[in-house]
Amino acid sequence: QEQLMESGGGVVQTGGSLRLSCAASQNAFRSAIMGWFRQAPGKGRSFVAGITGHGEGTKYSDAAKGRFTISRNNAENTVTLEMNSLKPEDTAVYYCAARSPEYILVTESPNDYRTWGQGTQVTVSS
Repeated sequence: QEQLMESGGGVVQTGGSLRLSCAASQNAFRSAIMGWFRQAPGKGRSFVAGITGHGEGTKYSDAAKGRFTISRNNAENTVTLEMNSLKPEDTAVYYCAARSPEYILVTESPNDYRTWGQGTQVTVSS
């Protein structure tokens, strides 16, 4: 069964950094578009960043540009989200997600992603 598992969340002060990791259980994810989404209390799930199958292309939300960096290591089946200059409004549950391998574009709609992790909480204190 395909699985994704996030780790690395926690509590950090404003201006701090966190590194989130997503581990995939199967090699099927090696060429899949991968994305990070987040969901704040009372809000819908929103796109944060995405990366193409071999890491040659990335896409970021306006909120993430210049502060977050997405990367992947296909040999280890992992995707990483480096988050810097964190703000209280970044507080959310962060999810890793994968598109079906036949797709080649990073998209921002959660509906386009087939497999999801359980999420990891990120809390930024002011």
